[in-house]
Amino acid sequence: MAVAKKRGARSNGKGAGKRRARTSRSKRRVDPVEAEIVRGAMETVCYEMATHVSLTATTPILNQSNERNATILDGRGALAALSVGIPQFMLSSTLPVRFALDFFGADGLHDGDVLVGNDPYHGGGHLPDYNIFAPVFAGDELVLIASIQCHHADTGGGMPGGYNVDAADIWAEGVRFPALKIFDRGVEREDVTYFMRVNNRTPTFVGDLRSQVGAAQLGVERLKEVIERHGVDTVRGAAEYMIDYAARRFREEVATWPDGTYESDVYVDHDPKGNEDIHIHCAVTVDGDRLKVDFTGSDDRDNLQAYSTFGNTRGYVVAQIASMMDPSIPKNEGFFDSIDLVVPEGCCLNPPPNKSVAAGTHHPGTEVGEAIAIALAQVIPQRCCPQIYKMGMPTVIFGTHPDTGEMFIDHSVDTFGAYCGAVYGQDGWGAMNVSFGNLIRATGEINESIFPVRHMSRDYATDSGGPGKWRGCPGTQYEKQILAPSQIYTFVVGRKYPMPGIAGGMDGAPNKLSLRTGSVEEHEIETTAFYVDHQPGEGYAYRYGGGGGWGDPTERDPQAVLDDVLDEYVSIEAAERDYGVVLTGTLEELDLAVDVEATAQRRATIRSERGRDA
Repeated sequence: MAVAKKRGARSNGKGAGKRRARTSRSKRRVDPVEAEIVRGAMETVCYEMATHVSLTATTPILNQSNERNATILDGRGALAALSVGIPQFMLSSTLPVRFALDFFGADGLHDGDVLVGNDPYHGGGHLPDYNIFAPVFAGDELVLIASIQCHHADTGGGMPGGYNVDAADIWAEGVRFPALKIFDRGVEREDVTYFMRVNNRTPTFVGDLRSQVGAAQLGVERLKEVIERHGVDTVRGAAEYMIDYAARRFREEVATWPDGTYESDVYVDHDPKGNEDIHIHCAVTVDGDRLKVDFTGSDDRDNLQAYSTFGNTRGYVVAQIASMMDPSIPKNEGFFDSIDLVVPEGCCLNPPPNKSVAAGTHHPGTEVGEAIAIALAQVIPQRCCPQIYKMGMPTVIFGTHPDTGEMFIDHSVDTFGAYCGAVYGQDGWGAMNVSFGNLIRATGEINESIFPVRHMSRDYATDSGGPGKWRGCPGTQYEKQILAPSQIYTFVVGRKYPMPGIAGGMDGAPNKLSLRTGSVEEHEIETTAFYVDHQPGEGYAYRYGGGGGWGDPTERDPQAVLDDVLDEYVSIEAAERDYGVVLTGTLEELDLAVDVEATAQRRATIRSERGRDA
């Protein structure tokens, strides 16, 4: 495969496995300072492309939540630069481009072309993630490729929203575009645009599509300016230099880790069909300066509906490892190329052909990062925090908007906020884990003006963050009311297997989702919600679980525990039960204080009960 060894894994489509990152590169003489300048210019172009989408797209998932990412590849399809964005997008955008390079061949791409690809079985993650990319030529020479990837609100499949939890196969999820020219030599193919339009339910889909196309074209324009300023040889040499530099820095850091094989086993509660305990087995081997990640032994039941594509799995592998290494190492092909990745074909992380994968891009996709973090916690615990979430998939609401008479699809991107685990020296922060990068919650006020919904409450949930020497971020309690006849579908995980603690830290609280709130039909979802009807005035309440803690909770500074109680992150009862901190006074009177002697005695008792030294 392009960036990693893949035992037993097939190519992701015609020719996708032929174009390798480990091809020999010419040893051009490169000025390291100029190489950094070119790298900075390319990263700035990526940022400008991504910002263009946020400013011009038409749906909240893109213009508010920033679920988009830009990358630049060299003419061989090797990742050269990226912007700060969603790691999964940054790291799964290369394989679709490589497929297109192989499919069209050396003479099949031209200046002015813009292509689209979203096919999970040709390198992508899942169908809602549309990758639009454009070649950058200097004369007749292909030098770079500008790529922008976005999550769209619909895919034209069996159900609105791109998440058909009852899909029998990939075709029930939507329309597949392995590699399709939407612009040919600068001229829009209106037949293709119209074809895509009529295969998508979102009324503003073409606006989002054009936003992406404009971003790719902007990237081409800016990159041509970089090439003109520095020259083709310098730009190519700079990309090669930075790729080699990243590989060297990666190997140097791995060489400081103890040699050995470190294993872990993690689970997903169930798939959308209710198959329980989806198993991911991970073995991470450190051998000198080489790192091998092997998922042999992961779940390979043939009746699953929880599959992460190879491209998606690969993205989560790199995202998790990158979060545990020196952040100054460039995230490019040299980083990817330094990981030997083994993902057996047919397992839940590299599915058989044409399986349904929309749900799997979340779970078991994110559990890839959890498995790696738990395995390497045996080696570098101070660097370990699972950069994941335990959501299931978005709580999608759809119906007919009473003001427009058109379909609306609300992915509830205004509700999500949870799962930030603690790290060594730092409590869980904010409301978004690193796996989601710069994804933000859409604002309730704007979404209320777009969708027929009303936001009733959003707050941290007391005692939901995992206890530890450093506490996991609390989960959020969210309530939304629906103002028009609608249907909701989703599936919920993280009830049985919540966010894990690290190095003796405790797990975060589990998820809890109730539908049809405000009615006699209110009920909690245990696995999957299959298109549950909601009437105006009804809604849903979702308590998103908290992040896991890091380290022994009885080692947390008692004053920090008291502050958490005052902030209502932790209850007085949990302060004593989980942290061994005994408080006097009351929260109502704000006269709480730490009983130092009673706290010392309580902590000694807890440590004895937990088998630790007092």
